[in-house]
Amino acid sequence: MTSDQIIELPTASIGAGAPVFTIAEMSGNHNGELNRALEIVDAVATTGATALKIQTYTADTLTIDSDKPAFRVKGDHALWGDRNLYSLYQEAHTPWEWHAEIFDRARTHGLIPFSTPFDPTSVEFLESLGVELYKTASAEIIDLPLLREVARTGKPMIVSTGMATLSEIDAAVTAIRDAGGTQLVLLACTAAYPAVPDEARLGNIQALRDAFGVPVGLSDHTLGIGVAVAAAAFGAVVIEKHLTLDRGDGGVDADFSLTPGEFGALVTAADQARIASASGVAFGPTPQEQTVLALRRSLYVTTDVRAGDPVTADNVRSIRPAGGLDPDSFALVSTRTFTRDVERGTPLTWDVL
Repeated sequence: MTSDQIIELPTASIGAGAPVFTIAEMSGNHNGELNRALEIVDAVATTGATALKIQTYTADTLTIDSDKPAFRVKGDHALWGDRNLYSLYQEAHTPWEWHAEIFDRARTHGLIPFSTPFDPTSVEFLESLGVELYKTASAEIIDLPLLREVARTGKPMIVSTGMATLSEIDAAVTAIRDAGGTQLVLLACTAAYPAVPDEARLGNIQALRDAFGVPVGLSDHTLGIGVAVAAAAFGAVVIEKHLTLDRGDGGVDADFSLTPGEFGALVTAADQARIASASGVAFGPTPQEQTVLALRRSLYVTTDVRAGDPVTADNVRSIRPAGGLDPDSFALVSTRTFTRDVERGTPLTWDVL
């Protein structure tokens, strides 16, 4: 089963044939400063991105303030090893009182602002801000009540599938559809921070499209833009990457985030990959190659000759441009003589032999 569904938003479309819907994820890269958050929005606007995404939660809506072992990140985690969950989410969260200003700034730039909710109160809050779509996080794919809550808004949903089994994804899709969600995009995702390319599983893009008949994209946490560009060639219609002003500024997500310049390169390269992968299979000159055909080699008279002179390797050569006999014809013409005087630089044709 494949998807021809196009999800129409006021200023963009998501689906096959549309430009790649590129999402710049701010996450915690604001480093707790509203001015920096607004600077990130301004920077995203320079990249050509389609949308700006934040996350809507507080430490208390995600977890409880406990220091028991289960409430700490495993010590071998590359970025957040041994961090207490409550303090990590306190540091990374985007204050709810910032949301309206961030969204307004994004809209003035023509960006689509939206968010990832993590509980029903955040869904209600985002509805009050008039968001146009929602994205749910990989870890929440098993929170079917939350998915149903989002689906009941009637807004398009983008659902990350990192860590999920196919049966878990199927349960999530069923819950969304049963709750009235009809505009759904799934994102292939490796929910590691950072992720490594050999765990990208880009083949899942086609597998998810075939299994569920919805548009599919990629939420990417690998370093750089290579995996995301490859995903566009695999048919990803959405690409999400984290963005920071400068990785050197630090922050909970900075190490695997793109800078604005890198994100701009991704936007351009991803759409080039999309267009190129849709160009099909064909041989022979393309329309643009027609002009280059004139630069093919052919046989030319390379010195002035007189009528009666024999054709030799000294007066006829295979050179650029086209216009003369093909180079393989030299064996045939080398037994001939010229029937008239011919100037140097004249294409060799049968009428002078």
